[in-house]
Amino acid sequence: MRYDVVIVGAGHNGLVAAAYLAGAGRRVLVLERLGHVGGLAVSARAFPGVDARLSRYSYLVSLLPSKITFDLGLKLELRGRRFASYTPVGRTGLLVDGGDEARTAASFAAVTGGGAEYEAWRRFYALTAHVARRVAPTLLEPLVGAWAMRAAVGAEAWRDLFERPVGEVVDERFADDTVRGVVLTDSLIGTFADPSAPDRLANRCLLYHVIGDGTGDWNVPVGGMGAVTDALASAARAAGAEIRTGTEVLAIDPAGEVTFRDDRGEHTVTGGHVLANVPPAVLSRLLGEGEGEGGDLPEGAQLKINMVLSRLPRLKDPAVDPAQAFSGTFHINEGRDQLAAAHAEAAGGRVPSLPPAEVYCHSLTDPSILGADLRAAGAQTMTLFGLHMPARLFRADPEKARKEALAATLASVGGVLAEPLEECLLRTPGGEPCLEVKTPVDLEREAGLPGGHIFHRDLSWPYAEEPADEGRWGVETGHPKVLLCGAGARRGGGVSGIPGHNAAMAILHGG
Repeated sequence: MRYDVVIVGAGHNGLVAAAYLAGAGRRVLVLERLGHVGGLAVSARAFPGVDARLSRYSYLVSLLPSKITFDLGLKLELRGRRFASYTPVGRTGLLVDGGDEARTAASFAAVTGGGAEYEAWRRFYALTAHVARRVAPTLLEPLVGAWAMRAAVGAEAWRDLFERPVGEVVDERFADDTVRGVVLTDSLIGTFADPSAPDRLANRCLLYHVIGDGTGDWNVPVGGMGAVTDALASAARAAGAEIRTGTEVLAIDPAGEVTFRDDRGEHTVTGGHVLANVPPAVLSRLLGEGEGEGGDLPEGAQLKINMVLSRLPRLKDPAVDPAQAFSGTFHINEGRDQLAAAHAEAAGGRVPSLPPAEVYCHSLTDPSILGADLRAAGAQTMTLFGLHMPARLFRADPEKARKEALAATLASVGGVLAEPLEECLLRTPGGEPCLEVKTPVDLEREAGLPGGHIFHRDLSWPYAEEPADEGRWGVETGHPKVLLCGAGARRGGGVSGIPGHNAAMAILHGG
């Protein structure tokens, strides 16, 4: 059977591409290995007998452009978070309150001893906001070259966010260890990097965390992450795309032939184009080109812990309501020196003794993800994202390493609270704590991500690094009929839909 486009993978990017292409009159088939759409942007009831829909893998939305939401007519509600972050420091803490600048300034003064750090904070984030406004619109257009990007963002932003290692810049602009660490965490999410390294991998990660939709805001999707992909799947189907789940793609021929297996056996279809919403390493394997070896393979570096709490934990800081502290990003042992120490330990092959992490309680912003009984009882969801937990730590003995990483992380969290986090965990009807752990090797096994890398591979700069790539969409491969449409494309990563949009545009505009 022949289609205009065959899309491999029904994650959010594949669904975006399907909706655009089917809406333009193309005959589109989407093939998904799992029994559901959405990839890692899904909601799940993770604990038996507990009516809580957790965003099990990806958990917040920033990079999804409003243009895609408008173009596809998505029925989707994203809620902002007033409190950007809270960072415990001894018996006080640094609170960034987006609704009260005076309170934020007072919190900076209490933690850092004066007003200089807050002024430096304001200047730095004014710079990133400027970059967001200039870069975000280009993400849905053909790639511009480095000189055009430099002209767009200006000399200061280019120097401090693109050319120099961000660790050096942060150390220069800020004096306080806590403030430095809060800034640098956005350069390390899902990325095993030294912010001061000349490769500037941390810079690329930071850029993608501050430019989303021109504002850099991180929002909570009402209904959980599954609501995002449900809306996209509905848009794709309404436009006429055919979506088949439970179909494992076995091979892709560069000429456009796709072989897959379902419960009825093996089948072959042909597409005028094939869009690969899979990691580049997986695409290479499907093309028969191998999957890379050793250092060529991507490596994820995160520990994800999903929880349901019977109540919010008590804080050491009596001046801050836990409901405020946990409704934004709650930073745990993420000072500049703590981040560096954890990176050094992990690079040496050891689970960090004091793992840096951050937690979010999505139910504080979107109570609808909890059943009525849980809401009435004061229960809350909690998502923990741990840094500097590379896949290499979990290879030799995954179960032992998982237990070690969990124990160290819970101790790290408990050390900044007024009580152990374990005392706040809800239990299932069977008596088990509502806690599940996902390591990079778990993501590799469950989601097919090589190395458990949530961005499919290291993030790239959002412009053409080679003159030959200028004017292209950043989705091209060595085969004209095969395009990347997942996170591994240039300008991919995060829940954005940008690679899906750009792959569709490459086809519709004859790229």
